Amino acid sequence: MPRPLPRTFYNRPAIEVARALLGTVLVHGSTSARIVETEAYLGLEDRAAHSWAGPTPRTQVIFGKPGHAYVYFIYGMYHCLNVVAEPEGSPGCVLIRAVEPLEGIPRMRRRRPAARAVENLANGPGKLTLALGIDRRHNGADFTTGPLTIHPPEHSEKIHIGVSPRIGIRHCADWPLRFFIQGSRFVSRSS
Repeated sequence: MPRPLPRTFYNRPAIEVARALLGTVLVHGSTSARIVETEAYLGLEDRAAHSWAGPTPRTQVIFGKPGHAYVYFIYGMYHCLNVVAEPEGSPGCVLIRAVEPLEGIPRMRRRRPAARAVENLANGPGKLTLALGIDRRHNGADFTTGPLTIHPPEHSEKIHIGVSPRIGIRHCADWPLRFFIQGSRFVSRSS
């Protein structure tokens, strides 16, 4: 596996990072998965972003160095994984919405026994964190050193990026900031 992506990869606008993450490989322990769907959140100008109201104890990591994980808990049952983007002090981040399982699929199935097909193991933000064993303990983790890492794909291939409005939000819901690999059967929903 290639080395993890360097911090410079994340130190740019969240929209660029969201698009560039497609096709990269997220690794946690013995599990790995190809990122197939992301959403960009634009910080202080984006009412859908957790950082919109400024720094809080919960969102402090988003205002920190790029290349760290922001993990939060929603609906009393799901964790969501975000990648901090933009220069330190500029609170952009990218939600990882769906991944294609690559390694550790038996372990992912044990963690997500309700998923009947491999396509359903990690085709949503709460599903992928369950499948890969990611939770609040990983909040603030450095993607450049672990325990969560993101790597370039082993083989470069041309991907076609689809764009749509983000999913499941009330504010700024029409902004076209959801990006996905067109034709992937692992995305959370087709567009």
